[in-house]
Amino acid sequence: MRFKKGKTGAEMPHLDLVPLMDVILTVLTFFVLASLSLTRQQAVDVNLPGTSAGATQQQTPDPFVVGMNQQGQILVGNKPASKDQLTQQMQSYLTKNPKGAVILKADRKLPYEQVVQVLGEMRDVGGDRVSLGVEQS
Repeated sequence: MRFKKGKTGAEMPHLDLVPLMDVILTVLTFFVLASLSLTRQQAVDVNLPGTSAGATQQQTPDPFVVGMNQQGQILVGNKPASKDQLTQQMQSYLTKNPKGAVILKADRKLPYEQVVQVLGEMRDVGGDRVSLGVEQS
């Protein structure tokens, strides 16, 4: 089998890059404009209240503070109390003060499990208005 030989001295084929660059720049421009339109933030003209304009102080009642000493004894008003007495006093406080809070201040040396147990029992009575008091150091 014989192959035909091409023209001798023929030029090398070349690729014209100008149309290819036009297409690439057109696609790039499309994506740049699309991304700018998606990330544009829209401002809303709203007058926000300041601290001095119409600030009313809502009076919140003093929190009901429950303490636990190093021996794990429950203290209400610096007086020892049983869990039943604590439950009764918490219920009366929360009915008198619907926006009141109950804070448990436990000694730092108490075992964590003991504090969590008492806090859980208090949450059964007071719900989300019961919290654990901590000191900033």
